[in-house]
Amino acid sequence: MFNSLVVEKDEESGLASASVKQISLDDLPDGEVTVAVEYSTVNYKDGLCMSPKGGGLVRSYPHIPGIDYAGTVEQSSDDRYKPGDKVVLTGWRVGEAHWGGYSQKANARADWLVPLPQGLDTRQAMAVGTAGFTAMLAVMALEDHGMQPGHGPVLVTGAAGGVGSVATAILAHLGYEVAAVTGRPDTADYLKSLGATTIVPRDDLNETTRRPLESETWSGCVDAVGGAMLARVLGQMKYGASVAAVGLAGGAGLPATVIPFLLRGVNLLGIDSVMQPYDNRVRAWQRIATDLPMDKLEAMIHPATLSDLPQLGADILQGQVKGRVVVDVNT
Repeated sequence: MFNSLVVEKDEESGLASASVKQISLDDLPDGEVTVAVEYSTVNYKDGLCMSPKGGGLVRSYPHIPGIDYAGTVEQSSDDRYKPGDKVVLTGWRVGEAHWGGYSQKANARADWLVPLPQGLDTRQAMAVGTAGFTAMLAVMALEDHGMQPGHGPVLVTGAAGGVGSVATAILAHLGYEVAAVTGRPDTADYLKSLGATTIVPRDDLNETTRRPLESETWSGCVDAVGGAMLARVLGQMKYGASVAAVGLAGGAGLPATVIPFLLRGVNLLGIDSVMQPYDNRVRAWQRIATDLPMDKLEAMIHPATLSDLPQLGADILQGQVKGRVVVDVNT
């Protein structure tokens, strides 16, 4: 028997609640690889999956959330992995449609796993998690479209969140001037410690404007907000610059015009981390191991246990989680 955070639905009220329970290997869904989970983390989707109505993501109950986990292979029917291998899992709708990493053991398809790159341990991998993995995908996409240090500041919206924190640290480490957008003034010192050179108040970018183009300001942007802020930022991009869209904290709408695309050649790059192909996953994790300074990563970490997760799930839905929560599932 081992501990898992199990979300169960009350049939009378129709509402779900999460608690730590003991289950066995026989309770787990089938999978080609059994992983002894060491660490997981907390993402917005995890908060939704632990919420009373499942956030529209949970298909059936009981359910084990946790869209990310890292640990050691215990057994495998796939030749790519053998007992003792260290692995990371992010995406593939694990923790949503499939049972996830809020458990001391998990079964997975071999295709979902990535070998842990040299230079990272499982705790650091979960300090990165989907948020950091997405940040690295965004930086790679911007670089693939020509972004280089020395061409002007790079904007990071939602900078105090998980994606924004890691993106800020990576960009600063690579030599970029980083302008960090936040609606929480108390996070300014934290963002500067990650390498941000400028703090941009959220209200400066949160209002729509009738002007389709403003002064050319940003040489790139990692945008976790969407909505009116993304529309505003598009009109401030330098000629030929790109925005990597990674989230929609400010809404799914986009009250913009096509003018920035037509007159300035701006690129809007969609970043998906869930179904990302294997080769690009490996490339991103290798870049994380070399381009994310571990001291900056350590500064983002807030430790947690399985029993802390229900409250943390509620907190992240309210925008109250800063940096990266690392869940030690064995404490």
